[in-house]
Amino acid sequence: MKTRNQPLDVLIIGAGISGIGAACHLTRQCPGKRFAILERRQEIGGTWSLFNYPGIRSDSDMYSFGFQFRPWTEPKILADGPSIRAYVNATAAEYDVPRHIRFGRKVLRASWSSEEALWTVDAATDDGEAETYTARFLIGCTGYYNYDQGYRPEFPGEKDFKGQIVHPQFWPKDLDYSGKRVVIIGSGATAITLVPSMAPDAEHVTMLQRSPTYILSVPSIDKLAAGLQKWLPSKLAYKLNRSRNILLARGLFEFSRRRPDAMRRFLLGRVKKQIGAHADMRHFTPRYNPWDERLCVVPSGDLFKAIRAGKASVETDHIDTFTPDGIRLKSGQELKADIIVTATGLQVQMLGGSEMVVDGKPIQPREHMLYKGVLMQDVPNAAMIVGYTNISWTLKVDIACEYLCRLIKHMDAKGYRTAVPRDDEGCMDQNNTILGALSSGYVMRAAATLPRQGTQSPWQMSQNYLRDVPELRYGKIEDGKLRFDDMAKAVIRNAA
Repeated sequence: MKTRNQPLDVLIIGAGISGIGAACHLTRQCPGKRFAILERRQEIGGTWSLFNYPGIRSDSDMYSFGFQFRPWTEPKILADGPSIRAYVNATAAEYDVPRHIRFGRKVLRASWSSEEALWTVDAATDDGEAETYTARFLIGCTGYYNYDQGYRPEFPGEKDFKGQIVHPQFWPKDLDYSGKRVVIIGSGATAITLVPSMAPDAEHVTMLQRSPTYILSVPSIDKLAAGLQKWLPSKLAYKLNRSRNILLARGLFEFSRRRPDAMRRFLLGRVKKQIGAHADMRHFTPRYNPWDERLCVVPSGDLFKAIRAGKASVETDHIDTFTPDGIRLKSGQELKADIIVTATGLQVQMLGGSEMVVDGKPIQPREHMLYKGVLMQDVPNAAMIVGYTNISWTLKVDIACEYLCRLIKHMDAKGYRTAVPRDDEGCMDQNNTILGALSSGYVMRAAATLPRQGTQSPWQMSQNYLRDVPELRYGKIEDGKLRFDDMAKAVIRNAA
């Protein structure tokens, strides 16, 4: 076993967009700190490295999905996966982050010792060699889904199907769907991305859904943003485009919450205009209100164009069974298929599946809340970066990492070694998770494993960037909820 003897100041788990963001913020705001990143894969990118299905792209506009400190200068609003990977890699290179990354390291266990005021992290290399790292502060940047396994229900008659079954999370590089009949099971962001991407080459693509999703078409190129980029310095143009899109996205969400019927009419009206007067709106009319689940966006109506061209179609029904030649539906209709794509969703997993222990006591995320949506309740010197669900993920990454840098510098200035959030009021809401704002299937399936929310601040996930900015960027560090050093040790003993 290899042991890294000298403790790091900060250890980051994951080199996806959150981990790279955290590293860049540390480099910019805490330049003297020693840090490392443990990345399970062999490259930077996280989600954008793992997923390689046709057409993979962002479902948030890139002016708010990009980091606040490094402008997105491409004209595309919804960028493709390779462009996003290139942006993240270029950002990492600009701040000399790659030299801090230890690739091919799977974190198995993170153990806190109050006596030493250190985290000890056990990892395994791709070759199976054990390594140990120690650090004063731990930042989990693993996202919240399982890289090893997507959500994949078993369907009756699967073994009878003569064709190929593919899950988007593990897309075969050599999959040839030219001239093939493809059925995509699902109605979320992955499915509506795959349909128009596969339709030009396939014989026909059918999206099979149990229930519809709200879909909004946005322009591929933002002409106003492109104009600002042309005539203004890149940083100023980016700031203006970013601010505008944040306000638009927030306004759209607030309008959905306050006037759901009006937003429903607006969204369905736009879909009908895209599909045509003779469209069967049954396939595009969800049973829930806008933003009870994530709103899906499509660039320049590409999904609707594929449907109008006859290259794609949508069916709303339940699966009775797979057959040798496709899928038979509950209605009795049979969908012929050579390839079936199970775009059935993701499987939630916290901390990348690793074990967390504090002074010998195992930590279960479901028994804890997140303080200010960043620090783990009753866990010393530990952050969990979780982005927004109703706007760009990276907006929360930026301000959460700003807060962490403020906290670390504050602890240095005061001579503190340990900080741990404590809930003295007992305000945990056992029925509300950190993703409780959504009723999506993957959230409901993960209710037993996700961290909880509280009934009051600072234990609530506001999902409101405009509210979080002043709190995380300028709010008081010592607010009575965050305990330091000797106070923190007492908190840990009482929580054990």
